[in-house]
Amino acid sequence: MRKIIFYLIFLLIPAVNNFSRGGSGPDEADKSLTGDIYTMVRLAETGLGRDIFDLAIKGLKRLNAIGKLQNSSIITIADYSQSSNRKRLYVIDLKNRKLLFNTYVAHGRNTGTEFAKSFSNDAGSLKSSLGFFVTEHPVTGSHTGYSLMIDGVEKGINDHAEKREIIIHGADYVTENFIKKYGRLGRSQGCPALPPELSKPIIETIKEGTCLFIYNPDNRYLSGSALLK
Repeated sequence: MRKIIFYLIFLLIPAVNNFSRGGSGPDEADKSLTGDIYTMVRLAETGLGRDIFDLAIKGLKRLNAIGKLQNSSIITIADYSQSSNRKRLYVIDLKNRKLLFNTYVAHGRNTGTEFAKSFSNDAGSLKSSLGFFVTEHPVTGSHTGYSLMIDGVEKGINDHAEKREIIIHGADYVTENFIKKYGRLGRSQGCPALPPELSKPIIETIKEGTCLFIYNPDNRYLSGSALLK
């Protein structure tokens, strides 16, 4: 009898240890993993908030779960809560835990001046759209040059992106010289425009089925996004 009791106690010890370590399931493990990435990549030092990063990862996981992504190892975050004079675009390699790019990104002409404040999904609005997008294939535009198509995947929020011809492209108003001259970054017609010298390497890195998250603490978006619920 004593041998049986001892054997049962021996079997229970690992389970007790796992519980005491907080191993309550996959959600806790995922949270720990993303927390490690945020810390290891030192994103706090770049100005990207942990809460924004966590929202981006939440949406990426949901898009990946429904088969929307071809490459879930790369995520791009445009943090439109920051001044346009800050390097508020982040391209992160989640698999290798590296910050690949951290640079400027423009918002739409009617979205705001230095700060992004107003957003739209409507054609002709000249405003940026918020939310999650999936990158598609590169194209070459007559005015924009080498550019990247993006698909807005949030209905009523950014799903008119292709019809509006919202693309990622380089622009000469997305430079430090422009900021020095005008006191702020230039503005696009709604596209997340990039510095000319970085547009191609960024496009080559994020093309073909990666996640792009354009963030702002806009209550209408945050309460209406199905991917963040």
